[in-house]
Amino acid sequence: MSDLLLNTPDGREPLQASFSDAANPLGLDGIEFIEYATTKPQALGQVLEMMGFRPVARHRSREVLLYRQGELNIVVNAHPSDALGASHGSDAPSISAMALRVRDARAAYHYVLERGAWAVQTHAEVMELNIPAIHGAGGSRIYFVDRYKEFSIYDVDFVPIPTVDQRPPATAGIHFFGIVQYIGPERSNDWIAFYNELFGTELIPDEQRFGIMPKGTLLRTAAMDPGKRFMLQLVEPELNVHDADEKLQRIGLGVPDVLAAVKALRALGVEFVETPAAHTEPRGAITKTYLGSVVFELVHSDLPVGA
Repeated sequence: MSDLLLNTPDGREPLQASFSDAANPLGLDGIEFIEYATTKPQALGQVLEMMGFRPVARHRSREVLLYRQGELNIVVNAHPSDALGASHGSDAPSISAMALRVRDARAAYHYVLERGAWAVQTHAEVMELNIPAIHGAGGSRIYFVDRYKEFSIYDVDFVPIPTVDQRPPATAGIHFFGIVQYIGPERSNDWIAFYNELFGTELIPDEQRFGIMPKGTLLRTAAMDPGKRFMLQLVEPELNVHDADEKLQRIGLGVPDVLAAVKALRALGVEFVETPAAHTEPRGAITKTYLGSVVFELVHSDLPVGA
């Protein structure tokens, strides 16, 4: 068992009958949102708008803003206690959470706790949802959300910004492809076991790679809709680096045509890395680093992911 999981007794109860699919025991159905924590929400918002996102709603009681394009939701959390806690003394934004769509959030939460996940003690304010969560990499959180269709979590916790299109179209067909996670030296097996035990991820063979940043280990999640599967890319530090922090490092965005997407985003002001080691090509591209930490990777992807 991974040392990232609590020791749990054998003979665990299976998840309720409605979760009978052994390949997808949680009823995973993709990513609901990615959250950034930051003390500079306006600056981060400018970067997100260059990437095609638009602010669509504000949290009812916290300094939190929802950005959206197409099916992608990005939450910018500048609430003082959250932003300062996630920054670890840095001004750079950090990916502080990812929310997973599941069939039954409470059942999924108890399922992963029974398998050794570390619970996050959440405290909802008045008129707020209490969304169950566990600890992820580097102090991040993994939330479980089952309200994502006709009635969503945003209908409860957020107030729409007046006159703003609540469903802005995706630029160049952008969709979630995956998350790149930096891990400690020789920690790949621990994290592979963590994601496999909790989420039933599939290990992708080394010879199968996507995009222009192929380093590391690739895992693919299940999903009730095959088009909602996503990748987790685990990247260990270089051999001479001994103090690398574990964290969610960047978002991978899938696009059907990388060159067309790069052209569209450049027109919005986005700059891309163009060096001999990493440069735009039909299989992928990567943006420059903004605000000291914010990077987006484009990957050629026709849905479903990795199929």
